[in-house]
Amino acid sequence: MIKSSVALMISLFTLTSCLPLIGSTQPDTKLPMTKTPTYTKAQFTDLPNWARDNVKDAFVAFDASCTKLSPSLFSSSDIPVNDIQKWKSVCDARPNVTTITDETARTYFETYFVPYIISADGNENGLFTGYFEASLNGSMTQSVQYSVPLRARPNDLIMVDLGQFRPELKGQRIAGRAVDGQLKTYEDRAAIEDGKLPKGQDKPLLWVDNAVDAFFLQVQGSGVVTLPDGTTKRVGYDGQNGHVYSAIGGELIKRGHVTKDNVSMQSIKAWMAKNPTEAKDIMRTNKSYVFFRFIDGDHKISGPIGGQGVPLIAERSLAIDHGIYPYGVPFFLDAAHPVNAGERIRRLMIAQDTGGAIKGVVRGDMFWGHGDYAEQMAGPMKSIGRVWILMPK
Repeated sequence: MIKSSVALMISLFTLTSCLPLIGSTQPDTKLPMTKTPTYTKAQFTDLPNWARDNVKDAFVAFDASCTKLSPSLFSSSDIPVNDIQKWKSVCDARPNVTTITDETARTYFETYFVPYIISADGNENGLFTGYFEASLNGSMTQSVQYSVPLRARPNDLIMVDLGQFRPELKGQRIAGRAVDGQLKTYEDRAAIEDGKLPKGQDKPLLWVDNAVDAFFLQVQGSGVVTLPDGTTKRVGYDGQNGHVYSAIGGELIKRGHVTKDNVSMQSIKAWMAKNPTEAKDIMRTNKSYVFFRFIDGDHKISGPIGGQGVPLIAERSLAIDHGIYPYGVPFFLDAAHPVNAGERIRRLMIAQDTGGAIKGVVRGDMFWGHGDYAEQMAGPMKSIGRVWILMPK
């Protein structure tokens, strides 16, 4: 009876983590569905481009992850990555990040780690998508130009990590409002946007000039807002209303506005800009709503904060299924380039984030950084690729 009740709660309230995947459709490729990884030992010489990769950049990310290493960051599954004492040992042995070079970083990983290629259901291939830190124009005060609010987290929003109560629910969360001692469903996107939150709970953090940009900021989870005087404010995920995330790309395909072959963030934005009235209706089919906070008060830190609690590094931070893998683990990615046909992304990355759409053994979301280039790369990325995990010797 209790198990059934928990399952019902998950179906009602399951929420996405920060920086979730945008609404891309999956390529027509049979990809592994099991949540049990198979590890096959490999050599560093098996990793394409390993000898030429700028490993120092990945080491900087790994160094930050080592400072956050703790048992709570590790999955409860009985898989080899769970031995936190081994991870502490390799972190303790890492070189000084201020004097690191590509060669010393490469030597460090080769000395203390062993690569294993990951497969599931006998398949080494999986789906790798991209995300980025959004750019918006905004103001601290409401006006005709700046009329779309980015809302702060309401005081009555309760978010629950179910993994703290049951190991098998690792990575599952619910959210709602306490009413008469019971957790009840929170308002959905349409209700929140229509001002139906209880008195005192609707708290605009700042105002931006474009509703579509505000929507995609919620999808990405973090962004930099440029104010009229040229200063910037970095905002980041601070909670979600508990409704299931629904990718609007699928809704646009269903209505015949885009095709499965050309759907991307760019094509979605272009259609919405031409059709603002229906765009509002389509955005509301995604009942999930994200609340924000200021990060460090201004645009001072190096990047948005990921699920591990460390700033993400462009093209070196990877979002993974945290129900399977712990944060801080190095992965070597070999995947098709999202834009340049025939090119491959082959580099060492560190698992530092997660997302509601990032589910599966051979599955990842690559953080591309901030700005136009990052958006151009992340938007269309739906790449088939392989990945190796680096485990301590």
